[in-house]
Amino acid sequence: QVLLVETGGGLMQAGGSLRLSCAASGGTFSVYTMAWFRQAPAKEREFVAAISRRGGYTWYADSVKGRFTISRNNIENTSYLQMDSLKIEDTAVYYCAADRLGSGILKTSDVDYWGQGTQVTVSS
Repeated sequence: QVLLVETGGGLMQAGGSLRLSCAASGGTFSVYTMAWFRQAPAKEREFVAAISRRGGYTWYADSVKGRFTISRNNIENTSYLQMDSLKIEDTAVYYCAADRLGSGILKTSDVDYWGQGTQVTVSS
């Protein structure tokens, strides 16, 4: 059982930056593709970004490409989501996710483990 704990959410003005962290425990971190999803009110949870097991490959949703950067540290068992040039439409609960078998642009059904989520609110 892998436990994922997100930190770093909060309130930010449009155009600003936030960095989310996801600390993993209880498993072998490096065997998982790590990803971030988000869910806005009254919307379905959607893919944001993913990073391969060794960090050599990354994938992004078109809506965040060029603004968000996913990374990971396999020694510290942590993944990160650097969010720059934030927009009001980025407001959502952001979830860290771990997938043992998949890679690329993941579906929610691919995910083996979820974090509890962290709120990101972008104001005008």
